Amino acid sequence: MHNTRYTLIFTLILTIVSATILSLLFFGTKDRADLAAKIFEKRAILSSVNTLLDKDVSKMTDQEVLDVFNNQVQEEAVDTKGNQIEQSQILAAGYKGGLPEDIDMAKERKKPEDQRMYPVYVFDNKGEKVYILSIRGNGLWDEIWGNVAVKNDFNTIVGASFDHKGETPGLGAEIKDNPAFSAKFRGKELYNDQGNYISVQVVKGGVKDPPHQIDAISGATITSNGVSEMMFRGIKEYEAYFNKQKG
Repeated sequence: MHNTRYTLIFTLILTIVSATILSLLFFGTKDRADLAAKIFEKRAILSSVNTLLDKDVSKMTDQEVLDVFNNQVQEEAVDTKGNQIEQSQILAAGYKGGLPEDIDMAKERKKPEDQRMYPVYVFDNKGEKVYILSIRGNGLWDEIWGNVAVKNDFNTIVGASFDHKGETPGLGAEIKDNPAFSAKFRGKELYNDQGNYISVQVVKGGVKDPPHQIDAISGATITSNGVSEMMFRGIKEYEAYFNKQKG
């Protein structure tokens, strides 16, 4: 009888201790995973202004990425009318951190346009502002996304970085894997000489309008078209914000 009672007590204590240890391990691992995801995203954002950094972002340590982001980037969130969105609104939308960087663009795409929130990352380039915009679209197999940095003329592209969920290696995946692709966007313009918004197209068969076109990826027509559509629509969603900044 006593042995049975002691066995039950021992088993109960062991279960509680094990559960506590597992819980601590879970939350500790989750915190590290969340931080790693944040740093990964910040590195991608900074990749769009890589030419303006003192060190190649791909060679930065995690702490260096955090330092540059914290010291040189101001976060904002706006709606489709270019109005600033407060932290309370971000929190009310279900984003726990309440920061623009916490906004999930994949979720926002599913909302009606007038309910969407868009993050803006204002990079301080030695006193000159550069605006980093988050965009999202569709490739051949799944979603594609990117960050596009624009000068304070709201016309000239400083740089861009792209990523994808499931594009084909060696073909559509080149939007991320081949730095030469994103480099083609540098210096391109969003508006024509008449002031009309036309964005930048990824075209086959040779570039005929250099300020607004780049060469497509060979063998990845649908992904290339997806980037064109994403660039046009994604940046246009910030146009009201541009106009407010211009005054």
